[in-house]
Amino acid sequence: MADPMEAVRRLLDLRHRSRPEDLPPVLDAVAPLLGAARITALMVDYEQISLWPLHGTASDSAPRRVDGTPAGQAFSTARTAYAEPCLWVPLLHGAERLGVLEVWLDADPGEPLRRDLEAIASLVAELIASRRFYGDAVELTRRRQPMQLAAEIIWNQLPPLTFAANGALVTAVLEPCYDVGGDAFDYAANGDLVHVALFDTVGHGIAASALTTLTLNTYRNARRCGLGLADTYRSIDKWIRAQYPGAFVTAVLAELDTTTGAYRRIAAGHPAELHLRGDRPMAALPTPTALPLGLGHMLPRPPGVTELMLEAGDTLVFYTDGITEARSADGELFGVERLGAFVRDEMRRDVPAPELMRHLIHTIVSYENGELRDDATAALVQWHPPASRFP
Repeated sequence: MADPMEAVRRLLDLRHRSRPEDLPPVLDAVAPLLGAARITALMVDYEQISLWPLHGTASDSAPRRVDGTPAGQAFSTARTAYAEPCLWVPLLHGAERLGVLEVWLDADPGEPLRRDLEAIASLVAELIASRRFYGDAVELTRRRQPMQLAAEIIWNQLPPLTFAANGALVTAVLEPCYDVGGDAFDYAANGDLVHVALFDTVGHGIAASALTTLTLNTYRNARRCGLGLADTYRSIDKWIRAQYPGAFVTAVLAELDTTTGAYRRIAAGHPAELHLRGDRPMAALPTPTALPLGLGHMLPRPPGVTELMLEAGDTLVFYTDGITEARSADGELFGVERLGAFVRDEMRRDVPAPELMRHLIHTIVSYENGELRDDATAALVQWHPPASRFP
């Protein structure tokens, strides 16, 4: 007999004393209470190519491709998909796409059952997000090859790839995901301000990841101490110079007032972010406005802060040079113009922002024939004031 509340109670029992791999057998046990023959949590891998059953699932270990499958459609659109006799419900932790909940049904689902299953999926996503740090099941599911130590260090420093609140959306991607070492991003929402930063560290491997770790955490420390952009730049610059003399990090340090659309940033030796209004390119922002972090002492003047008023629906795209300097087999650079054209085309097709980022990084990997010469990282920020909504 269907009993969704009993299913909720059994899942809630996992909150305090469980491991990530305890979730799959409980999903099997509660499936009959939800009119289902089987329920499987599918997690997206680091490359965002396939969806894999959570470690500990008893059977049916074949992955589902993100591209070209109903499961992938649910993941890509963050909307429930149905193809008899199966329902796929996105697993969302906030705006972060973790995977999908695959539900094999005994009969066509009515609207009440769909709503119940969407509520169950929300609970499962919360359980996965909260349990993932108490064991390695989620990581073992998402990894399809060994991760290099430098990449391990960086991924453990990063926030979720996607965040949305207060009229702002931030979403990012990194490649090569198993060997990244010098790139990183960060964001935070504090009151009406959304802080965003993108970093590109000189070098590769462990040395680069150590410098990136210092940079990222100095940025967070300055932000949490209430420092403004210029003083945040100075703090990071000072610590890099003290700990890694001669090393440097290019960066964009930015903040967006989500009530007014006021945008302020420092481009520290870094390429200028793209600014789009709808799908129209806007004037390029000035860059650089400061020397790279670690070299700021070489100029006596303070870092330049660019100010801009965004309009509802504006998009900013940050990127490292691993994106624009990707080379095809005949040596042609991907370039800023191709990047802008790609983003505009995706926006004309109303591709959701996290999916746009996934498409972009796969395009870059394909452009370099699967072998990236440099870390490639991009982040996208969209502003939709409360009176509007996300597309």
